[in-house]
Amino acid sequence: MYKIDKRYCWYNNREQIVLMYFINSIPFTFDDLDPKQENNSEIIEIANNERSFEPEDLYKSSFYLIDEEVHPLLFNVDLVNPGDLPQDEYYEFDEEDLTN
Repeated sequence: MYKIDKRYCWYNNREQIVLMYFINSIPFTFDDLDPKQENNSEIIEIANNERSFEPEDLYKSSFYLIDEEVHPLLFNVDLVNPGDLPQDEYYEFDEEDLTN
């Protein structure tokens, strides 16, 4: 079984703090923070004590998980805590946008 963890980390040359998701300590995606969270001193302190990630880090680790067929957003993976996966967001779109 695999475990999902999430932590606040610096991302992209320490330009932003994100909520990074990990499966067995391997990062695979992140959520952007809202402006209130971005300026929260506790979150900044947590991120300062974590490893910083670059887009290439996430790219490499995601493709590794895909190759191993354990990327939890793409494959059915036996998880200890599936409730900790990022929530799907609903995006509205105009169908005409898809035909142009």
